[in-house]
Amino acid sequence: MATKNGEQILVADDDAMSRRLLVSILNSSGYACREAQDGIAALERVHEEVPALLLLDFDMPGLNGTEVLRQLRADKDAAIAQLPAIMLTGHGGEESEVRCLEAGADDFVTKPINQAVLRARIETQLRLRSMRRQLEIQNDELEAWRTNLERDLEAARLTQQSLIPQKAPPLEGWDVAAVYRPVIQVGGDIYGWLRMADGRTLFWIADATGHGASAALLTTLAKLLFQHGSVEHTTPATIMRAVNNDFRSIFGARSFMTAMCVALDPASGRATVVGAGHPPLLVARRAGATEAFGSSAPPLGLVERSDFPETHVDLERGDAFLLYTDGLYGAIEQNDAPRLTPEKLAAMLEPAGLNAQALLSRVIAQATSGNSGKPLPDDVAAMVVKRSE
Repeated sequence: MATKNGEQILVADDDAMSRRLLVSILNSSGYACREAQDGIAALERVHEEVPALLLLDFDMPGLNGTEVLRQLRADKDAAIAQLPAIMLTGHGGEESEVRCLEAGADDFVTKPINQAVLRARIETQLRLRSMRRQLEIQNDELEAWRTNLERDLEAARLTQQSLIPQKAPPLEGWDVAAVYRPVIQVGGDIYGWLRMADGRTLFWIADATGHGASAALLTTLAKLLFQHGSVEHTTPATIMRAVNNDFRSIFGARSFMTAMCVALDPASGRATVVGAGHPPLLVARRAGATEAFGSSAPPLGLVERSDFPETHVDLERGDAFLLYTDGLYGAIEQNDAPRLTPEKLAAMLEPAGLNAQALLSRVIAQATSGNSGKPLPDDVAAMVVKRSE
């Protein structure tokens, strides 16, 4: 026989008449009961089969109610340690109530027992137990969801890593270094380099809207579009136009990304720059000065356009340029630190007498110095390309 909820109540009382009376009251109310004649028997019954609730007399020979509860609360089995218990006491007053609760009772009922009060308190404890069980189930489901999400993010991280170049391109007379630090396992920044049909190398970087897995999907698309554009087109402007049109045709202006590309002629040092809503390209001169070349077109995917103005810059020996995403601006915005600006970032590039990796490491270290080791507020990607001296 089961209770209203398919569960049982254990009644522990050394007084046989009181115990039978309690069982009769509970049976008439639709509950099923088991009995224990003292504290030791109560512990044995609980370990044989955990009840839904324990009615425990305060005064019993051998192990009294408080001693039974202390042992139950210390049990390694969580189901036993968290067993709802109502103490039955013939002692009135606050001291008795405090002793019951300090022993681990969830509630107490004073003798002589009022049936309505007893039923109400039993129902309350059973309802709370049911709510705890539901919460445990939800927590288990949440943990399973979290585990699956982490597994998916790890797969996405490996996929995105495969899209981002791991080795610098073999350019004689040039040194290249790059870094990518997403907020979580994956992010919305991406960069790359491509060999153009005319022999130039196209360095490009893009920052998609949003963060996480959704933005990472856009970076996958960005790489495909830049690769496709470089095959069919021969200038940075026409490549950017092709990427813009393809991106817009897919999303219809619902998503966008900023981007900048630099077509570099390794032999002459001549570079052609095109930016679309992206932070300015910074060129660090060997002499110590730094120049900025801003974007002259809106972010890709927002509007249909045919013009992407090109800017030309000559890189002498010892000069270097920095491509980066705007996550670098927000890297030191925490702890009331001033927001990084292109001008402050340019100052970090001086002097330029370092190799590409050292220069990039110097910029990242200074830009994130105010972050105190906390996760960055935005994805950060950056690339330094330096001409050998």
